[in-house]
Amino acid sequence: MTKVIEIFKVDIALKKSLPLYLSSIKAGFPSPAEDYLDKKLDLNEHLIKHPTSTFFVKVKGDSMVGTGINSGDILIVDRSIEAKSGKVVVVILNGEFTVKRYQKRQDRVFLLAENPEYGPIEIVDGMDFEIWGVVLHVIHSV
Repeated sequence: MTKVIEIFKVDIALKKSLPLYLSSIKAGFPSPAEDYLDKKLDLNEHLIKHPTSTFFVKVKGDSMVGTGINSGDILIVDRSIEAKSGKVVVVILNGEFTVKRYQKRQDRVFLLAENPEYGPIEIVDGMDFEIWGVVLHVIHSV
């Protein structure tokens, strides 16, 4: 199961602009003619639309590998986005944070793993369940 192991608040006051090349980059050696920068890139502007409701969470586990979420990845989660069927969400399930694909079928709600080793979880009466936020981006090292 993929669990949230750390939660970090977004601080948009911390600005760090990085160089952005607007021309394409080949996987070989760079062309000397492309030794210039076109503009600066602030990842906050591109990845965070609602700073007051956005958090970074670090995850551990392998239940979401089919979506490209691996153990140790950092997810950008927006709590202001409505969780619709098919979205990857962070939920609180029986007192623990976890990451799953949300699916609603008629009046039934399921949490789906993206790893065939894990079965679906049906949310039934009596379960402690809350959708905490929608996952918008995944940050991981290669």
